[in-house]
Amino acid sequence: MSLATFQDVAVILDDRFQRLHIGSARLEKLAEGCRWAEGPAYFPAGRYLIWSDVPNDRMMRFDETSGTVSVFRHSSGYSNGNTVDRQGRLVTCEHGNRRLTRTEHDGSITVLASHHQGKRLNSPNDVVVKSDGSIWFTDPAYGIDSDYEGHKAESEIGACHVYRIDPHTGDVRMVAGDFVRPNGIAFSPDESRLYVADTGATHVKDGPRHIRVFDVDDSGNLSGDSVFASCTQGLFDGFRLDEAGRIWTSAGDGVHCYESDGTLIGKILVPEAVANVVFGGPKRNRLYICATTSLYAVMLPVNGVKTF
Repeated sequence: MSLATFQDVAVILDDRFQRLHIGSARLEKLAEGCRWAEGPAYFPAGRYLIWSDVPNDRMMRFDETSGTVSVFRHSSGYSNGNTVDRQGRLVTCEHGNRRLTRTEHDGSITVLASHHQGKRLNSPNDVVVKSDGSIWFTDPAYGIDSDYEGHKAESEIGACHVYRIDPHTGDVRMVAGDFVRPNGIAFSPDESRLYVADTGATHVKDGPRHIRVFDVDDSGNLSGDSVFASCTQGLFDGFRLDEAGRIWTSAGDGVHCYESDGTLIGKILVPEAVANVVFGGPKRNRLYICATTSLYAVMLPVNGVKTF
């Protein structure tokens, strides 16, 4: 169902955004009926999208070739963030089961991480796989805060961190420990920088509502921490980058686009608060948008970073 032309929903804040939209493109609603749509992951081999409907404890599937929507998995362990690894397998953050899993090609489930130093994780939220096979994920406490997105429980770790899973040993290592509520996570196109959102304002008065950026060395160590951008409407949640290093991020009024220098250059207004996005389509130029109850998409004249 088409909603409006891109020109009707685009907000140009900087001349650099002028060339980042197609006048005839439309913001389309592809599916509805979710409670909290999150964690889109695109599978190019099958041309389909998987996303999470967290409070409904299910994962949904959109077939790009036919436009059909179906339930992919129920129950899903209150899945949240998802991604596709370099072998085309689904990697999932499970709020309810407090773990990170991988769905193998035969459909079996492999647990990648459930504990750190003998203590249960809080509720893994978002995840990205680096080209060296290492897996990076955030672990806020949203899934144990109540029974809405998981199962209410006390945190065994007592804080919310960012972790890295070693591609050779499977060891889980904390790489950043000073976040209030680490959330969305993504690498720059050359993987030299790591971006992580902090949505701590949900729990702390005047708390963080920004994206931080770190330098990454070959051993997976982070340095050079700085605030990349602060959200001007609502909170940043999930986000992805295009090939030029621009960040396309969720926000309270839609999708915000940031240049690599941290300048907010434009917005795509969406009727619902946006939780996460991913680039899909055969050319990675269709931006899929998970927004509260619905799945949207819009064609762009840019291509997302190839991560598969």
